Amino acid sequence: MTAPFLGPDFLLDTAASRRLYHDVAKHLPIVDFHNHLDPAAIAKNKSWRSIGEIWLEGDHYKWRAMRWNGVPEELVTGAADYRDKFDAFAQTIPHCLGNPLYHWTHLELQRYFQWDGVFGPDTADEVWELANAALTQPSRSAQGLLTAMNVEYVGTTDDPTDDLAWHAALKSDPDFTVPVAPSFRPDKALVPTAPGFAAYCRKLGEASGIAVDSFDTLIAALLKRLDFFVSLGCKAADHGLNDLPAFEKRPPRELDIILRSGQNGWPMSAQDAADFKAAVLIELGEAYAERGIVMQYHIGVLRNQNSRLFRALGPDVGGDCMSDSGIGESLNSVLDLINSRKGLPRTILYALNPIHNEMLVTIAGNFQDGSEPGKVQAGPGWWYNDQLDGMERQLTQVAQMGLLSRFVGMLTDSRSFLSFPRHEYYRRLVCRMVGRWVEDGSIPAHKELSDGLIRRISYENARDWFLPEA
Repeated sequence: MTAPFLGPDFLLDTAASRRLYHDVAKHLPIVDFHNHLDPAAIAKNKSWRSIGEIWLEGDHYKWRAMRWNGVPEELVTGAADYRDKFDAFAQTIPHCLGNPLYHWTHLELQRYFQWDGVFGPDTADEVWELANAALTQPSRSAQGLLTAMNVEYVGTTDDPTDDLAWHAALKSDPDFTVPVAPSFRPDKALVPTAPGFAAYCRKLGEASGIAVDSFDTLIAALLKRLDFFVSLGCKAADHGLNDLPAFEKRPPRELDIILRSGQNGWPMSAQDAADFKAAVLIELGEAYAERGIVMQYHIGVLRNQNSRLFRALGPDVGGDCMSDSGIGESLNSVLDLINSRKGLPRTILYALNPIHNEMLVTIAGNFQDGSEPGKVQAGPGWWYNDQLDGMERQLTQVAQMGLLSRFVGMLTDSRSFLSFPRHEYYRRLVCRMVGRWVEDGSIPAHKELSDGLIRRISYENARDWFLPEA
């Protein structure tokens, strides 16, 4: 018999998986420890005028699919009306069969708007009217959407120079109790060859009150800002490491020269840039350990590869892809140097290229030290890998080469306030996996084992890392 599309038992193909999801996973809160939501939108309790706006604004997953379907840029990121963009997306969705966007789109319509049809050109008018009417309700404002999905923690992504005014406003708001914590993202301080490096050093100096004129003052300025972040609830730092080349340890006077070269736009070798990046990472890693901050490394992106698109629209618009550069030796070296001096902080490692999954799991195993379970993690399937095959592959490798029960769980990594059904997608998948293990005799049919595993990797492990006072 054909199963209903995205029905109650979607992905749940055994009795054990159905019980695990419906009885254990389904109603657990969400700890979304890494996303790109706008804290101002949360603090202002933003409302959206249309489903076109909330669905398509800033969502490069959808933009890539629309371009792939032959939609002109005017209807993707251009000045066209959101209704026209929405219609172009409706034309695209029927061509997304097999892409996670197809599932995500329909799960969002089901969970936020209680619409369980099949979205496409024939139903676009119906969805437009129904969703727009719902978006006028307080329960579909920014804060209402988070509450509706039982979100218990939001970790945004923030530059060290940000004033965090909206985080401060949220922290003092007695009517909204979901913690929205900044995460420290100092990427612009790591790359002295970047065109804006000098301007960024000046901006960092102004924000910190410390003139950045040496490597030591750069670190001092970053740490002063890190402490400010911590005062507003920061629990995590994040580093977007497009690559991590081999490096050498350099004395402070040589790092000073590299910094000045970057500030003045002088020629610099790739080796100098690599050594500088590693030196900053090591200093920050030690600081995270001292302050109890979770350190995240997102590794292996080739960014802005479509130069024409980048010139027209800037970064983060759908022109990024996987890198195939090697990272193992240098990543081990960075972690080892941090660990050798003051011990590693809790760490999550993400790789965009799935060929690196097993390597990250085994690297994580190198640095477990018995101080706490799963102290170093191979993080969840990231970006192009947060689909069913990518997540299952990553979870299987964690289970086989590490301890799945200590896995920190799922995140959205999204700019969209409608992206939280991705946690459901993940939970249904892990219940399918564990349910199959029970049914085929791979693990005992003991509820305390299977239920405990599902609770931990769906919610409890992330809660314990990011909401330890809970």
